[in-house]
Amino acid sequence: MKKVFTVLLVALAVFALFVSCSKSDDKATSEVKIGFIGPLTGDYANYGVRCYQAAQLAVDEVNAAGGINGAQVTLIAEDSEGASDKALAGFEKLVNNDKVCAIVGAVLTGETLAVAEKAQEEGVLLISPSASADGVTDIGSYIFRTTPNDGLQGKVAGRYFAEVLGVKNLGVLYAKNDYSQGLYEGMKEAFEEAGGKVTLAETCMVGDKDFKTQLTKLRNANVDAVYIPNYTAEMAQQLEQAAQLGMSMQFLSGDGFTDAQIYDLAGDYTNGVIYTGPTPGKENAAFVSNFKTAFGVDPGTFSTNAYDAANIVIKAIEKAGTDRAAIRDAVAATKDYEGVLGTVNFESNGDIVATTGVYLVVNQAPVYQGSYTVVDGVLSEVK
Repeated sequence: MKKVFTVLLVALAVFALFVSCSKSDDKATSEVKIGFIGPLTGDYANYGVRCYQAAQLAVDEVNAAGGINGAQVTLIAEDSEGASDKALAGFEKLVNNDKVCAIVGAVLTGETLAVAEKAQEEGVLLISPSASADGVTDIGSYIFRTTPNDGLQGKVAGRYFAEVLGVKNLGVLYAKNDYSQGLYEGMKEAFEEAGGKVTLAETCMVGDKDFKTQLTKLRNANVDAVYIPNYTAEMAQQLEQAAQLGMSMQFLSGDGFTDAQIYDLAGDYTNGVIYTGPTPGKENAAFVSNFKTAFGVDPGTFSTNAYDAANIVIKAIEKAGTDRAAIRDAVAATKDYEGVLGTVNFESNGDIVATTGVYLVVNQAPVYQGSYTVVDGVLSEVK
């Protein structure tokens, strides 16, 4: 009996090599596991669910075409609920129990910063569709993202507000988190370099419901416009409460406004908002159609980023096999990948080579205004 038990253990160990990813090369695997981390429940599920659905769409499409070198792909999702500790717990499960090859996520900046440290330590590729804080990819060589960093977005926003919109005196209401504060600081520097003045900057906490005190101060400051680089739930209430206070000035935002749920929550209050976000790619219309067919809803911009992130990982596994280090190297070597974001390349630090799009909301729908970059302090439109 003892001999039989020993043989069984050996057999199970051998089998495990063929159904998981590790630090050793295994191109003959019968199943490829990719992880996903993001808020699937809670206040920020609107971001996480759309990103997960987009990654799942990429996996479903490759499986329908025969998988990766004949192996079917499984996407295993862990719900962070938007909390760093739960994101870390999900990471540990994905890496140590599920033996995933790579991870798409995390979604929110704070949870991504926490998970990225562990991903670098463990040598597991992490590619975020939405964490834009400047320090994310500085954590190490295994960290990538398919969203522009706050530095570029902030530079474009500040220059655009001053030079194109003609804003002289700007008010700001930002949340005390890595994402919102990062966008604000990058925008402020560029805006003031372009001759503008941040007349008043008010803060709030993520999860706050009442913003009338801050908004009243901004109204009384007689600013030309108000910048609200926050998450969907807070921005929807800020716009509604601003209207209740009779604030008719221009409202501006960042890529948090790309989430389609903002129109469900804020309705007509969104009209006239100008915001920065990723530039739409050539295949975006087809992706939107396929996503809506699969899930019955329109994707947000971060869904676009997640779809490309998942496909870039899939292409890397097709090329390099399931060795985690080889996958990282293959992603780093990505050259002119034609995704729904457009042509994707990565800088040496894992940031996407990107421009920033500008959008105006008309009748509760974004209207693309153009794509911009800033080089040596000069705002340039990219044709």
